[in-house]
Amino acid sequence: MSTHYLWRSRPQKAILTLALSGVGSWAVTSYFTRNAFADDGEPATAFPSKLGTSLRLESSESVNHNTKRLRFEFPNPTARSGLTLTSTVFIAAWPKGRWFPVIRPYTPVSSLNQRGSIDLMVKKYPNGKASTYLHSLTPGDSLYFLTPVSLGYRWTPNQYPHIILIAGGAGITPIYQLAQGILNNPEDKTTITLVFGVNSDADVLLRKEFKDFEQRFSGRFKAVYTVSNPTDGSPFQKGYVTKELLEEIGVRGEKKDTKVFVCGPPAMEKALVGARKQGGVLEQLGYRKDQIHVF
Repeated sequence: MSTHYLWRSRPQKAILTLALSGVGSWAVTSYFTRNAFADDGEPATAFPSKLGTSLRLESSESVNHNTKRLRFEFPNPTARSGLTLTSTVFIAAWPKGRWFPVIRPYTPVSSLNQRGSIDLMVKKYPNGKASTYLHSLTPGDSLYFLTPVSLGYRWTPNQYPHIILIAGGAGITPIYQLAQGILNNPEDKTTITLVFGVNSDADVLLRKEFKDFEQRFSGRFKAVYTVSNPTDGSPFQKGYVTKELLEEIGVRGEKKDTKVFVCGPPAMEKALVGARKQGGVLEQLGYRKDQIHVF
């Protein structure tokens, strides 16, 4: 079960799981992060191999009406995060008036090779305690980061010649992290099709970055956007991520060496992947369960 699904569907269990597995997962993560960049002698990770660390907010950038990009600086300006591809970090927010912190997972959108800082893209939700707190931070404020954990899938370069990335709304962050890690690895030749569904034009996050991917990796990366409520004259097509849209852009399950990654709102994931005994749109298109991973 993915970290994000666990958190959305069973928050109490997620907290208990984090508490019980913190030491073990931190040890595993520390092993991989310590060895991630051992060859060049650089600090392997900005996170300690204990329980967590407090990082200062370096900058806060408004991306749209409800999303900010927050950059937190490492004490060592040459350090990398040391996170592995397809991993997330837990943060502990302490809103005013609360006895206990609010713990939430966020997938960094900064490159794994970025030195000196780590970037989070945070969407503010109505009555969202953690997101409201994070949006209130100003440069110089500190935030406590807990253990990094895997998103349930460890990527192997060139394992698949082609992958499909399907994202909805804020679910774009783990999808972007994976695409970025693949394309920035000169040894990885995997080709990527991204399908990104949102509510409005303003919700098309990271469009500049995806456009850059299309220019730098022509023939390897393609992005398709669909907006349920586009503005007049919108450059995006209107609609949802449907079976018809996926068929139109050639997402079919005939090729058995293709992997599909999905991350989005629960209703979207259920429609695409299906319930426990009932298949969804992807199964109708010919994909097996083992060809699909939900972050």
